[in-house]
Parts: sequence; C-alpha cells; structure tokens
Amino acid sequence: DLSLRRIDDGLRVRAEVLQTLPQAMLDAQELRRTVGGVHAAGIFAADGSVVVVCEDIGRHNAVDKAIGHCLLRGIALADKVLLCTGRLSYEMVMKAIRAGFPVLASITVPTSLAVNLAVAYNLTLVCHLRGERMTIYAHPQRVAL
Repeated sequence: DLSLRRIDDGLRVRAEVLQTLPQAMLDAQELRRTVGGVHAAGIFAADGSVVVVCEDIGRHNAVDKAIGHCLLRGIALADKVLLCTGRLSYEMVMKAIRAGFPVLASITVPTSLAVNLAVAYNLTLVCHLRGERMTIYAHPQRVAL
C-alpha cells in the first residue's frame, strides 16, 4: 500500500514496562467494570504511563477512539505504544502504521496477514501479552529484554 510509510527505528520499550500495560489498561476501563463485554485500546508512553484508554463494543472502534483522542489534542504517536484487547487483524496493523506507532501490542493473537504487514513496515508486534509472557512477532529490536 503506497499510502503507508515504514516505521522509523528509535523507540525502545523495556519488556517489564510492556508487561505492566494490560493491568494499567484494565484499571482504566470504567465501562468494563460496569457492564463487561467491551474491548479497549490504550495508548501508552514508553515508560508505561497512560496517555488514554478508550472502550467500545467493537475493537476497531476502541482503536479509532484512542487514536482520534490523540490526533485531536496534537499528541504525537511516534513514541507511543498502542495496546489492544482484541485480535490484531491486517486492518488493525494498518491503522497502527498509518498513525505512526512503532509498537503495537495485544493481549491476544494476530492474524498471519497482520504479522506480514508488521514485518514489511517495520512495526514491532507483541501479542499474548499476559503476566510475564509475551510473543514478539515482528521487529524485536524495540523491546529491551
């Protein structure tokens, strides 16, 4: 896709920080505590601080809300991590690349097309992010172990 640009190297995130993000996102999920059954997308600084957490019944909508929140406020994304609760599809990876995130993570799994796109555009893809476990599917150079 000619409208996508390869992600620049530069950002490094410690594995220990990545491992804290799912709980930080869970702690910020007010709608989930109230009614359950919703997806979330969180944007985090490399030190693990929360920029924004958005919730929606749809995983794509949660991501769109989080990215939109930052774009409307002029918050740069090239030094941030995007964390999702749902499966990472080709389209989710495309959104992350288009927004300029260097790291996309999920507590669940990616599709094979999502992995291929992440590899092609230099996006670090971290999935199965639960507790002390994670699987880095693409560009592990940004994760400091």
